[in-house]
Amino acid sequence: MFALKAESPMQSTWAQTMSLLENCSNMKQLKEIHAQMIRTGTATEPKLATKLLTLCTSPHFGDLHYAQRVFNGISSPTTFMWNAMIRAYSNSNEPELAFLLYRQMLSSSVPHNSYTFPFLLKACRNFSAMSEALQVHGLVIKLGFGSDVFALNALLHVYALCGDIQYARQLFDNIPERDIVSWNIMIDGYIKSGDVKTAYGVFLDMPLKNVVSWTSLISGLVEAGLNVEALSLCHEMQNAGFELDGVAIASLLTACANLGALDQGRWLHFYVLNNGVHVDRVIGCALVNMYLKCGDMEEALQEFGKLKGDQKDVYVWTAMIDGFAIHGRGVEALEWFKRMLREGIRPNSITFTAVLRACSYAGLVEEGKVLFESMMSVYILSPSIEHYGCMVDLLGRAGLLEEAKELIKTMPMKPNAIIWGALLKACRIHRDFLVGGQIGAHLVEVDSDHSGRYIQLATILAAEGKWKEAAEVRLKMKNLRVPIPPGKSSITLNGVVHEFLAGHQDHPQMEQILHKLNQVVERLRQHEGYEPATKDLLLDLENEAKETAVAQHSEKLAIAFGLINTKPGSTIRVVKNLRVCEDCHVVAKLISRIYRREIIMRDRVRFHHFRGGSCSCKDYW
Repeated sequence: MFALKAESPMQSTWAQTMSLLENCSNMKQLKEIHAQMIRTGTATEPKLATKLLTLCTSPHFGDLHYAQRVFNGISSPTTFMWNAMIRAYSNSNEPELAFLLYRQMLSSSVPHNSYTFPFLLKACRNFSAMSEALQVHGLVIKLGFGSDVFALNALLHVYALCGDIQYARQLFDNIPERDIVSWNIMIDGYIKSGDVKTAYGVFLDMPLKNVVSWTSLISGLVEAGLNVEALSLCHEMQNAGFELDGVAIASLLTACANLGALDQGRWLHFYVLNNGVHVDRVIGCALVNMYLKCGDMEEALQEFGKLKGDQKDVYVWTAMIDGFAIHGRGVEALEWFKRMLREGIRPNSITFTAVLRACSYAGLVEEGKVLFESMMSVYILSPSIEHYGCMVDLLGRAGLLEEAKELIKTMPMKPNAIIWGALLKACRIHRDFLVGGQIGAHLVEVDSDHSGRYIQLATILAAEGKWKEAAEVRLKMKNLRVPIPPGKSSITLNGVVHEFLAGHQDHPQMEQILHKLNQVVERLRQHEGYEPATKDLLLDLENEAKETAVAQHSEKLAIAFGLINTKPGSTIRVVKNLRVCEDCHVVAKLISRIYRREIIMRDRVRFHHFRGGSCSCKDYW
């Protein structure tokens, strides 16, 4: 609290009042100073009144309602004062009130300046008011600000971010003197419209780039799933002499998480520590997520421990619970859920999806039932279709197919493809081909654009030896032109991501890889009695052809590459875009024992840690 002395002439002088205002740090102090100004008659002095209003509208500690009272008490507000109020409203939860204030400004015959319109346009952007933006555009031209780059950039920002990227491009092309902000707005606009290719073209055409330019494009590439390209652009950015900022680092950590690129993720972590980058909540959580998705739970735990209390919100706790789940550590996931509750963090629906998934993967049926019930009875959360899907998966994996079907009957919503898919997967695991065939046929009809539904049905039919029916399903899928995502696996070596597609032989080391793979298979046959598991194949091929097809699955190619190019005894890390097949799972287990290698494989749904001939999933995936 300020020690204000109304009776002191020194304290009532202009200089002393300005000093108090400049050192003010909260609204309580500001109101005391304002009261002192009113008592001493300095509240209407233009410079003091302007400083007071500026602090009232400050985004750090301002109070817009109080600012309005101060503004109303000024007899003849200047253009600066009107602009300060318009800007404050444009940044508020009621940006449309900026236009009401602007109309009052017009009726008061107060002149505009080049800052008035950008503030109005920011209000347009904040409540997606394209019609108002067009009106402001007309005023910008009418009142002689059509060549002001500050006003034009504000217009550009509205059009680019409110969805009219073509109009934004037209305006951009007609700006006589574009500055770096103009170019950055267009990059951001194209990225938000989903046109990353054009955004990259604008980036290449820029005569001068800054950190924002590089960061915007890196973030856009990651959002578009172009993670390898984002990491490559990071190297270009550094070669061009730019330092990575927090936004770029968070995006790049996400790219590493998506790729399972642990080495690059560790390098980024090292960069943060050695370049004094502030580890805020975003970067801290991105580090936790990167280590989780790259299969390093211990590092994830360490980074979680470094987060400050207010940074450990429900989302990062949920990420940790889900991390334990996908790594096959269901009991620990439950322990962390209980620990989160003890810390006073209330779980949300995403948390329950994670913890129910943990129960499903670990076969913790009773625990899952109790948690599912507590959603409604304790936390007053209505289970979504995803939660019911987790429960059907939990019951189905445990072989409780009848109980799973009863749960489906009692659902308050109509079962969708997620529910039927979970039950079909259970039928496949427990080889209930009759029910599985019926569900599969139904799924193909209701989810006809999903290739996985056809493949699941054809796999069940093929497992029964019904090759003709399986071929018919495959033919139907082909005739309907349902796209099949190719099996793709990646492995990172010395900062380079190497990708392998099933059956493709375009890698520069492919001859060595295939030779190594043949050696591995022969050794597994001799020492472990290995025979390729071909029942997952969909076509009635000859046995030799089946074995060849299975042998060249992408994860086997990636593992063989790892055996060739990494030191004996070191861990091999593979990321697969689809569910790992049964044969590749068997081979990975056997390689981990024969070659004494730990293999960490992340497939579409979870991690598999292969050590000494066994897998963390306990052959239950």
